[in-house]
Amino acid sequence: MKEVVVSGIRPTGKLHLGNFFGAFKNFLTLQEQYDSYFFIADYHSLTTHPTPGDLKGSVKRVLAEYIALGLDPEKCTIYLQSDVPQTAELYLFLNMNAYLGELERVTSFKEKARTQPNNINAGLLTYPVLMAADILLHRGVKVPVGKDQEQHLEMSRTFANRFNRLYNCDFFPEPQAVSLGDNLVKVPGLTDSGKMSKSAGEADTIYLNEEASVLNKKIMRAVTDSGPAEAGAPRSSAVQNLFDLMALVSSPETIEFFDNQHKAGGIRYGDFKKQLATDMELFIAPLREKIDAMLGNEKLLDEIAAFGAEKARKNAQETMRQVRDIIGFSNKY
Repeated sequence: MKEVVVSGIRPTGKLHLGNFFGAFKNFLTLQEQYDSYFFIADYHSLTTHPTPGDLKGSVKRVLAEYIALGLDPEKCTIYLQSDVPQTAELYLFLNMNAYLGELERVTSFKEKARTQPNNINAGLLTYPVLMAADILLHRGVKVPVGKDQEQHLEMSRTFANRFNRLYNCDFFPEPQAVSLGDNLVKVPGLTDSGKMSKSAGEADTIYLNEEASVLNKKIMRAVTDSGPAEAGAPRSSAVQNLFDLMALVSSPETIEFFDNQHKAGGIRYGDFKKQLATDMELFIAPLREKIDAMLGNEKLLDEIAAFGAEKARKNAQETMRQVRDIIGFSNKY
């Protein structure tokens, strides 16, 4: 029997190149190796109070993009968090054994409280409890997480162990991180401000369904040096970023050509960026076509969501039947 992997996907906008070469490619590996549950965390998104239209549109886009890019509903379980009511029930039970002091000490909560003082809601405070409910609902033992989520995963272990200790059982396993560090590709942005990120702005980010004209404009405006480097000079961070992007989409011969030009001090950055834009469009075009086609097929998206919800609820119902019995609630109703 395969070990269970659980991972949430927060509906926060379009996927970009960094997402694709980062966590997503690992999801494709995980669905082959584990009994994998990938859910769209629409409950979590309520902490920022999205409008109904924005929430529905974001959920649809995330589902369409992940299916278009290779998550297979036959190989893994893909579902909406809000389609599995057992999530909320387990969240309630775990909250009864989560303490104010430990929740207030969570780094992400303290940061949110500092940056959005007018929206310090209970959902932000109990975010780690809901994350624990998502994982423990399927008795997940493997969780792919980034550095910013490691503390939340530690709290999931705390809540699992506390439940087991309180009710003198060994029901919930201790979820452990799936280390993706060696497999993650750090994709740089276009503005020399670090890794590619929506938070750095539109000019920094290449989206997976970027229109060709917009893609070309972004790359041609990417930050480089003001003039050609001297022969033998090391690459600046801005120029290295573009070489790193080229390494993702261009042929070895193309990369070698511009590398030799840079070493010789004769590189023309305009030509360099034109070639990168051409190769990036060749890479993005089929992804854009698949995503747009999936976004246009609402019937199929609804069927996939319903199929995933049914599979997730079946597993969740069994977990909650046992949880209710352990706690002492009747299962007659």
